Amino acid sequence: MSPTCLTVGPTCDFTLDMRHDEQVCLIKQLCAHLDAGTSVDAGGLRRLPTSDYTDPERAALEWDEFFLKVPQCIGMSGDLLEPGSFLTSNDLGVPVLATRDEAGSFRAFVNSCRHRGVEVETEERGSKRRFTCPFHSWTYDTGGALVGLPKPEHFGDVDRACLGLRPLPAEERHGMLFVHPDPTATMDLDHLLGHWFNEEFSTWDFGEMLPLTHDVYDTACNWKLALDTFGETYHFSSLHKDTLFNSFHGNVQIHDEDGHLHRMILCRRDIDEMRRLPEDEWDITVAALPVYWVFPNVILMPFNGGCFLVRMFPCRDDPGRHISRVTFYFRPEAAKGDDEVKNFMAFIGTRFAEIIRDEDYVMSSSQQATARPGAMDHVIFGRNEPTLHHYHNTYRRWLGEELLPLLSESEIG
Repeated sequence: MSPTCLTVGPTCDFTLDMRHDEQVCLIKQLCAHLDAGTSVDAGGLRRLPTSDYTDPERAALEWDEFFLKVPQCIGMSGDLLEPGSFLTSNDLGVPVLATRDEAGSFRAFVNSCRHRGVEVETEERGSKRRFTCPFHSWTYDTGGALVGLPKPEHFGDVDRACLGLRPLPAEERHGMLFVHPDPTATMDLDHLLGHWFNEEFSTWDFGEMLPLTHDVYDTACNWKLALDTFGETYHFSSLHKDTLFNSFHGNVQIHDEDGHLHRMILCRRDIDEMRRLPEDEWDITVAALPVYWVFPNVILMPFNGGCFLVRMFPCRDDPGRHISRVTFYFRPEAAKGDDEVKNFMAFIGTRFAEIIRDEDYVMSSSQQATARPGAMDHVIFGRNEPTLHHYHNTYRRWLGEELLPLLSESEIG
C-alpha cells in the first residue's frame, strides 16, 4: 500500500447487527447525494465567536461542567483484557487507577495512597495482582483493598477495611470503560448515551476488540478545535487530497442528531462497487464509516475490522492547548493469527493517527494562532457542516448560554 493512501482497515467475517433495512436506508441516502452532487444541508450558516477557543474563563467553566461533572471514557474493554490488568489516567484532574479485579469486574479508584497521598501506580498500563505505594510500601489489591502495611506495630492499629483505595464511579457498557472523576457522583450512562447509542452500540461488539496502537498528541490548539476537524468532510479533497480522499468521497456525508447525541456517516469509495450488488448484500461497513460523538470529547469510528477511539482533553490552565489520545482497536478474527495482517493493521492505525497529527491538527493549530490575538472575532460554519453547528450549540445549551442562530447567506459578512 502506498504511504499516501489510507484504507479504513482489513475486512473480516464480522456481521453488524444494525437492522439491515436501516443500513440500506443510509446507503441509499449516500448514493442519492453522490448522484445529485449534493451533501447534507444544515439549512443555513452560523457564526461562532473565536473567544470560545481562547477565553480562559470559558475554558475553566468547560472544565468544571464537561469534564468534572460528566462520565469520561477512559478506554475499551480490551484495555483490561484479564484479571489483574490495569491502566492509569491523569487526564481528568483526578489521578485514576482502573483495574480488572480478580472476579473480572471493572473497577476504578483515585490513584492515591490512603497514607500520605502518593500515586500508587505510575505505569500507564500493565498487569499486576498488587499495587504498592513507592513511599512506604502500603499495598492494595485489584479490588482496591489495603492488603499490606509494613510494621503495623510501629504505625498504629488501624482498620485496614476503611483504608482501601477510594473508589470512583465506574461502569463497563457496550465494551467501553467509563469513569466519573467525582467520587461522590452517580454514573448515568442511560442519559449520556441515550436510547439511540445504547441500542446501536450494542450491535458493534466493541467488547471483542483489542488495542493495537496508542498515540498521544500534545497540540497547540483548543480541544474543541481538535473535535471540529472530525465534524465535516468538506476539507477531504483539499487537506487530505493525498491521503483520506483516496478512500472517501469528500463533500458527501449524512448527519443525524438527537439531543446531545449525533452520528455522521462518511462515504467510502467502496460504495461505488457495492451499490451494483443486490440490496440484500449491502453492508454499511463497506459503503461508509460511521462517526459517533460521545459527549463531550470522544470520537468513535467503528468499521468491520475494528475501531478508532479519539479522546480530546483540555489543558486546564491553557485554553490554547490540549492532549489527544488516538487508539486503534482491532477484531482478533480480522488477523486470524496472521502476523503479517496484524502488522498491516498496526500500520493502518499508526498512519491514521499521523494524518490527524500532521494534517488536521496542523490546521487546528493555525486556527488557534489566528484566534488568539482576537483579530478574527468569529468563524463560520457552512450549510454543509451541520455537525459543527450541533457540537457548539450542544456545548452552549449545556452551559445555559444563548445558542448560535441560523443565518442566511446574505446575513454572513
